[in-house]
Amino acid sequence: MALFLYQILSSLPLLWLGIYHLISTTGNYLKSPQSYSAKPYHPLSSSSSRLKHLQLYLLILCLLVAFAHQTLISADADPLLKGSTPVHRFSSLQSAAVLFLFFILTLALLISDSTSLLPLPHDLFFALASAAFFLQYYVASSAASVQTSDLQAKCDSVSALISALSSLLCLILACQPRFFMADVALAGSLCLQGLWIFQTGLSLCVEAFIPEGCHRLLDVVNGVEGSTQCDLEESRLRAVAILDLLFVIHVIFVVVIVIVTYGVIAKNVGVRRLGSYEALPTSATADSNHIQMKALTGTQA
Repeated sequence: MALFLYQILSSLPLLWLGIYHLISTTGNYLKSPQSYSAKPYHPLSSSSSRLKHLQLYLLILCLLVAFAHQTLISADADPLLKGSTPVHRFSSLQSAAVLFLFFILTLALLISDSTSLLPLPHDLFFALASAAFFLQYYVASSAASVQTSDLQAKCDSVSALISALSSLLCLILACQPRFFMADVALAGSLCLQGLWIFQTGLSLCVEAFIPEGCHRLLDVVNGVEGSTQCDLEESRLRAVAILDLLFVIHVIFVVVIVIVTYGVIAKNVGVRRLGSYEALPTSATADSNHIQMKALTGTQA
């Protein structure tokens, strides 16, 4: 249960960050499409300078808690060994290192946005964020390759693909900051990562959501690698197929969030529907214009 609570605390900040970035990005674009440029952070509309950067403060706190958690569990004894190597210790340390890198980037963004000590350009920050997401992809894919649990390996591999997508989108925004669709897709990838972390916690830690034919090992308390196993090959294939289906459902849900958010903001801003055309002139209007042109020609003569 403790591991599931950690998954919830990890997923909520990502989901909120993605939705907030989506709302802010869409609003900025619809208000001024000509001057739009992607920003890594959108301050809150507040007269207080402290509340203005409240989101960054909360994100820094969450990253510190996650970093401490990964560091502490890396020191636990590993009840599941591959040979004589405690695999989960190294995986936890790698995850802690990635979290610390994101902490450094968030702290640098806070200093850059609130002071003049570190004037960090937006394109440079997106490039650094791309490198951080790529490192997260590498760590997650490496963890998936050494897992003894097929369910954990599947969850890690999907998480790695989402991180790779975020890395690519950040790189695109570093090169093309006016690419609105890439900025929206980045917000969607953050939402998707948060939802998938929550789904991972459900599928691996909550008995009611563990696929049929799979179970948690009774002698594993902390939920380290390999603690959720499937007894039969048929059960394993079925569980992996269920995870694939759940991932598709989460993607559809994120797409719906993007569409609804764009529609609501466009209605509030008062933007006309894209693809609308002017009405074609009727025959009466055409005849009237023809008469006016003939009268104008006769006057000039």
